[in-house]
Amino acid sequence: MDIIHHMVEAPLPRLVAKTLEDRLAVMPAVVLTGARQTGKTVLAQGLEPEGRRYRSLDDTDILDAARRDPESLLDGPGPMALDEVQRAPDLLHAVKLAIDRDRRPGRFLLTGSANLLLMHRVSESLAGRASYLTLRPMTRRERSGMGAGGLWEELIGTPEDRWLDLLAAQPDEPADWRGLARSGGFPTPAVHLAQDDARTVWFDGYVRTYLERDLQDLSAISALVEFRRLMRAAALKTGQTVNQTELGRDIALPQPTVRRYLNLLETSYLLAQIPAYAVNRTKRLIKAPKLYWGDTGLALYLAGGAEPGGAHLENLVVADLMAWRDARLGQAEILHWRTAAGEEVDFVVEAEGRLLPIEVKASNRPRLRDARHLRSFRAEYGAGVRPGLLLHTGPQLEWLAPDVLAAPWWRVM
Repeated sequence: MDIIHHMVEAPLPRLVAKTLEDRLAVMPAVVLTGARQTGKTVLAQGLEPEGRRYRSLDDTDILDAARRDPESLLDGPGPMALDEVQRAPDLLHAVKLAIDRDRRPGRFLLTGSANLLLMHRVSESLAGRASYLTLRPMTRRERSGMGAGGLWEELIGTPEDRWLDLLAAQPDEPADWRGLARSGGFPTPAVHLAQDDARTVWFDGYVRTYLERDLQDLSAISALVEFRRLMRAAALKTGQTVNQTELGRDIALPQPTVRRYLNLLETSYLLAQIPAYAVNRTKRLIKAPKLYWGDTGLALYLAGGAEPGGAHLENLVVADLMAWRDARLGQAEILHWRTAAGEEVDFVVEAEGRLLPIEVKASNRPRLRDARHLRSFRAEYGAGVRPGLLLHTGPQLEWLAPDVLAAPWWRVM
């Protein structure tokens, strides 16, 4: 009970909080989605104006009312918050009708543990009536109380001759990326559970709840053993390009089933498939997506308690990038680049008409040869490409080449 009291009374500030407030001031409805246990309810309740009615569809009586008589559930004065709306997709039609009668901003704050736009059972998107936001697991800077993500916006917008000063001004405090990967970003294991054994118990309960309840809200899955086998296999392929046929062969599942299961994990925000940067100029490109998890702690648990490796450092970086992308007003894309000849850049951020190539190395002594693929990408695409950023685990902050900056990961994140 002490943990719950702490989470409610003193929640850590979140990166999307300002964006959420801004959108509630403009749109009749805001839909805040994200994986279960990322802190959506705590964030929503912390932003509520006095008098906003709060209803959770985790309450069986509220869920029954939402399914039987949604108009009556919505009826009443003042703004309203509805939690876990993916459990009653037809409720969104009633929300639409209510908004069409009264389009005042901030009337509805809807939260859900699934991407409603990807759910087959959701036919109402609230187009023109709602703004969508995603709450990701906590970034390192959120965990430290800063309510922020990495310096991606600054790196995209700051002239490269000021990059060194920008990063040098960050705290010079080496961080344990392996410990960060093990604890992940879900608030309870990341902030309130200090021991690995306690986190293992939490992740075990999380996966069981997801398989036995949350997954059933999305799709009728009877073969839970198969689904869990797919989760483990996907966790063991963190950071690799996705070949659904090969993945299915490894676990004796047909490719259509693999595709369906991966899509369900992505709809639940547990999995992220990072698409390829597919602009082909002079080189043949690999166009398969790369597979990452929304939370590194969950990925390591599913992999059987494996030791964090370079792929998990990449996963920490992409999780921070996704949190930044989903909180910003302008559109941004996170991609990867790989050629048929084997050249590869871990991440390519596309925003504001610019490209930021990022390479991640679990090495404390970056060398010039580690930058060769970043330089190849810049040579291929030329104008509009920012200098390459080589993130590593050592203390070195310097230009490896005129177009590649090597930086400790903790100075950026």
